Amino acid sequence: MVLNYIWIGFIFIAFLVALVQLVFFGNGQVFVDIVNSTFSSAKTGFEVSLGLTGVLALWMGIMKIGESGGIIQFFSRMVNPLFRRLFPDIPKDHPASGSILLNLSANILGLDNAATPAGLKAMRELQEINPDKEKASNPMIMFLVLNASGLTLIPVSVMTIRAQMGASNPADVFIPIMIATFFSTMIGVLAVCIKQKIKLDAVILGTFGSMALLIAGMVWEFSRMEQSQVQKISSVVASVILFSVILLFLFGGIRKKVNVYDAFIEGAKDGFTTAIRIIPYLIAILVAVGMFRASGTLDFLVEGLKSGVTFLGFDARWVDGMPTALMKPLSGSGARGMMVDAMNTFGADSFAGRLAGILQGATDTTFFIVAVYFGAVNIKNGRYTIPYALLADLASIICAIFVCYLFFG
Repeated sequence: MVLNYIWIGFIFIAFLVALVQLVFFGNGQVFVDIVNSTFSSAKTGFEVSLGLTGVLALWMGIMKIGESGGIIQFFSRMVNPLFRRLFPDIPKDHPASGSILLNLSANILGLDNAATPAGLKAMRELQEINPDKEKASNPMIMFLVLNASGLTLIPVSVMTIRAQMGASNPADVFIPIMIATFFSTMIGVLAVCIKQKIKLDAVILGTFGSMALLIAGMVWEFSRMEQSQVQKISSVVASVILFSVILLFLFGGIRKKVNVYDAFIEGAKDGFTTAIRIIPYLIAILVAVGMFRASGTLDFLVEGLKSGVTFLGFDARWVDGMPTALMKPLSGSGARGMMVDAMNTFGADSFAGRLAGILQGATDTTFFIVAVYFGAVNIKNGRYTIPYALLADLASIICAIFVCYLFFG
C-alpha cells in the first residue's frame, strides 16, 4: 500500500512540476524528456533484471546448499545464548525461540525465502503468549527491530546488481555493508534493551563489545592507509570471506550427505525464477523514478540539499545516495530502483553508486516488515516499534556515509 502511494506520487509530482515549467518558463522539452525517460527506464529495468539471472542463480544455488547442509541450525546454536537474554519474556523451550532463531539466521545468510515464513511463524507463536492480543509485546518489538535493522552477512542482491551495472569489483562494498549493518543492529538492540529494562549482562555486552572492538580496530587500521591500499585490502578480505562461506556451505552439505550438486541446481532454479519475477516491479519503480528525475524534481531536491550542506562547509557527495536511504524504510523494491538509478546516473563505481549500494544492504524495509508481521497476527498497537526501528535505520545511514568515505574517499 505504501509503495502504491509512492509510485502514484512520483508520477503526479513529475507531471505538476513539468506543467509549471511549461506554463511559467516555456519549457516544452520537459514533457518530451519525461516520455522518453519512460522508454529508457523500462529498457534499463528489463536489462538489469535479465542480467541478474546468472549471478542470482549462482548465489541462490550456493545458499540452498547451505540451507540443506544445516548452516541455519549451526548459526542458531551459536547465537542462542545471546538471544535467550534478549527475549527474557519467552518461556524456556517455547517454540517461538526456535522460529526467531531460524528467521534471524536465515536473514543473516540472505535466505529471504526461508526467513519470511519462519518470521511469520514466530509472530504467531509470540502472539500465543502475548497477554494483550491487540498490543505488541516486548519480544515482538525486539524481534521486529532486529529484522528492521537488516543484519546480514552476505548482501547477495547488492553485489548481484553491482555486477550487472558494470562494477569493476562487485564485492568491494561487502565489508562497508557489514560494518554499517552491525552498527545499525547494535544501536537498535541496545536501545530496546534499555527501554525494556533488559539487564545488559556479560553475554550481551561481551558480544556487541567484542564485535564493536573488532570493527573499530578494522576502521582504525584502514584509516591509516592510503585510499588505494584500503580498497585493495578490503577487496581481498571480502573475497576471502565470501569464498570461505562457500566452502563452509559445501562442507555442511557433504557432512549431512546432501547431494550438493542437486541442491545447487534447485536453488539456482529459484534464483532464475526470482530474477524473472522482479522484472515488472523493477520496471514500474524505475519508470516512476525516471519521470521524477526527468521532470527535474529529484535534481531540484538533491541540489537544494547539496547547497545547504556545502553552505555549512561540508562535502556534499553523499547527498546523491540519499534517495536510496529515504526509500529503504518504505519499500525494498523502491530502494532497489533508487540504487539502480544512482548507479545508472553516476556509475556503479562512483561514490554515489557505492554509497547507494551500502545503504541498500545495511537495513531492511521497516514499514513493510511492521505492516506484514503485525498484520499477520492482528496487532493494532505497535507501541514504540517504529521509532526504535527508525533509530536503527538512522544509525545505519550515518555509519554508511562514514564507511563510504573511509573506503572510497
